[in-house]
Amino acid sequence: MPTATSLLSTPRPALKVSRSASGADVVIAALAGTDDEPSVIGLAPKAVKEAETGLGADLATVARRLGASTKLGSTTALPWGSGSIVLVGVGGEDLDDETVRRAAGSAVRAAAELADGRSLKVSLDMGTTTPERVRVAAEGALLGAYRIPRITGQPSTPAIASITVVSQARGAKDELRKAEILADVVTTARDWVNTPANLLYPQTFAASAVERFTGIADTTVDVLDEKALADGGYGGILAVGGGSVRPPRFVRVEYAPAGATTTLALVGKGITFDSGGLDIKTQDGMYTMKCDMGGAAAVLAAVEAIARLGLGVRVVGYAAMAENMPSGSAWRPSDVLTMYGGRTVENANSDAEGRIVMADALARSAEDRPDMVVDISTLTGACMVALGNTWAGLMASSTEAADTLLDASEAAGENFWELPITDEVREGLHSDIADVKSSGARQGGAMAAAAFLQGFVAPDADWAHLDIAGPAFNEGKAHDYTPVGATGFGVRTLVHLAAALAS
Repeated sequence: MPTATSLLSTPRPALKVSRSASGADVVIAALAGTDDEPSVIGLAPKAVKEAETGLGADLATVARRLGASTKLGSTTALPWGSGSIVLVGVGGEDLDDETVRRAAGSAVRAAAELADGRSLKVSLDMGTTTPERVRVAAEGALLGAYRIPRITGQPSTPAIASITVVSQARGAKDELRKAEILADVVTTARDWVNTPANLLYPQTFAASAVERFTGIADTTVDVLDEKALADGGYGGILAVGGGSVRPPRFVRVEYAPAGATTTLALVGKGITFDSGGLDIKTQDGMYTMKCDMGGAAAVLAAVEAIARLGLGVRVVGYAAMAENMPSGSAWRPSDVLTMYGGRTVENANSDAEGRIVMADALARSAEDRPDMVVDISTLTGACMVALGNTWAGLMASSTEAADTLLDASEAAGENFWELPITDEVREGLHSDIADVKSSGARQGGAMAAAAFLQGFVAPDADWAHLDIAGPAFNEGKAHDYTPVGATGFGVRTLVHLAAALAS
């Protein structure tokens, strides 16, 4: 069995803040205004003078002559001494945090294209005059530097060796540390999701999670194997994992700082590969299903960041890990499962397995008496049909719970849209043989999944369900700080949520 350390791991660029861009191979500045009248934001006067001397004209004029665009994310590379300047479009002169984050990601991706086998030193000089702007620029730059690590015996050189954010703001180093932690755990979540299912399966995923939390203060990790799951009555996780030769695992990680008065429970779907089980998927529908543990990856990464940041809130994360495969021991449509806590479920579709493992985890979370419960998963194609590939669905027990999540997602720069849970959808989960049926009609499928899950949540806790099926895995082109493949979507929202509850 591969060890936890043998899973994919992306090199992290070194990160620092400096008053100048000296020593950089690539300097990044912002291009604002309009295409007809662009203006450059950032670059120290000395750097501007050096560049303009070499180019024979001011930077804005050169950019205009080259057809450079101020559209957000558009990039243009110019020579600068022995290196390059990358101008990145930011739109108008008034920049918000997400604009800076996205522009920094686009610019670092463009810089990486100039590497040509080298490891480049990149300086980000975009008018980062406040500590908060240093943080968001660094976040975008680090996330934009990500590339899926190749599984190869050939040595590889990371395109970006270091990123320096140019700023004179006091307190910038503290904010830089926050950005570094957040980008590090998002990178870990991306690496977990991008790792092929023959390398990352319940045992190795659990082992890697344990390794990540080793030595982090105020944290404990417990892993239940198949025997412990059977002894504990986790009928949902055992049923979903029963068709695979790789048995399921259930990971519970707790961060309990002294003095914390609020408890946040985070529940993640960890299906390391989803064939659909006996309700088997098509070949095309199955190919990317190594990504079906993106919710569990987000939960584990978020708890790690929360602990490393030392936020004053108790957080308990639950990752329900299983591989959904067809075999003689696989669960069947029409089976009745006895879940953790005793509630029974009639299985309507073995390809709707995520809600089953999460129901066990949600029922277990009630024993930790959380004030708020958030579950997150790549759950339904229906949510993708409704919202596309760049927005996630949000359903909640109350307007207040939804607003709390939406505020956190806005701070993180991640897009969520609230959907309702209607009485008609709830009624569609009626079963004649069990307490509840796992699925209803095709119409309103995302809402039906949420309605099913809510039945396993402690009734006195605020609750929100996050369906990230669309934005968790990017099958299109890379853009801003979003790479091809796993995106790590949801991690930053969960961290911002914890910070809000801590305050």
